[in-house]
Amino acid sequence: MSDVLAVVEHRRGELRDVSLELIEAGADLAAELDGELHVAVIGGNVEAIADRLNRDGVDVIHTIADGAEFNHDVYVQAVRALYETLEPAVVLAPHTVNALDYVPAVAVDLDLPLVTDVIDVEVTEAGLRTTRGLYESKIEATVTVTERPCVVTLRPGEWARAGGVSSVPVEAFEFEIEESAVDSHVEGFEEAGAGDVDVTAADFLIGVGRGIGEEANLSVIEDLAEVTDATIAASRPLVDNGWFDTSRQVGQSGKTVSPDVYLAVGISGAVQHVAGIKGANTIIAVNTDPHAPIFDIADQAIVGDLFEVIPELTDQLR
Repeated sequence: MSDVLAVVEHRRGELRDVSLELIEAGADLAAELDGELHVAVIGGNVEAIADRLNRDGVDVIHTIADGAEFNHDVYVQAVRALYETLEPAVVLAPHTVNALDYVPAVAVDLDLPLVTDVIDVEVTEAGLRTTRGLYESKIEATVTVTERPCVVTLRPGEWARAGGVSSVPVEAFEFEIEESAVDSHVEGFEEAGAGDVDVTAADFLIGVGRGIGEEANLSVIEDLAEVTDATIAASRPLVDNGWFDTSRQVGQSGKTVSPDVYLAVGISGAVQHVAGIKGANTIIAVNTDPHAPIFDIADQAIVGDLFEVIPELTDQLR
């Protein structure tokens, strides 16, 4: 028992980028275990999605054509059947809303240990050593699973996306779905408003967080954005306050962005926000706390009061 089973994720016909990260992590783990990486896609346009999954490190792709979208009951049955057939050492899934819906049920059904929100994983003599970020990533905790098999969910944004193009077997996985146990289905999708800007298309993005204090203080950020022709984005608390439209929210529950420059102002660096900005070419952070988690990923750090730093920066650029 040394193989890895990675269950990818798609939405509305499109493979999600986190699935390619899952393949990268799964390939590394399978190599450490001296086993194979089996990748599974459940539902949707499985043929088109399987084509995108043909990446370096993948050994076999399993397709299960049932339904167009995610369904808790189908996924639980499908993953359970895959596990019982393949007998992998590790089952991997992304740490997302969908996976958190069905993965715990799979672990309970199969009586397997479950470790969630993992940012690093490696094979040691003691077992599978996983690392988790706690308290907004201010603390890292290691959890070693001494018995395999086990189930692990990986935090998006922690691994590179699998590259290369390969040509591996694509096998239709056949099993009988117990229809009487399928008690839910997707009614439809409700699109969030597009808003006045598209933060995912910005080259220079200024992200503002709770450090701004009051809504009236946003004028400091607006002045800088005007001078630099930047787009303003926001962390979730500011959107929850109603200061920004949801279309400007960046993070795990908002948009994932990849600008040339991301200037984080008054943002502590909660894991949910960081997950959405790791694709930026350059991250600059301004924060009064020298130990703020945002500095762990920042290319350039300014420890100081944003109400002093930003106006000075604006004046110089003007």
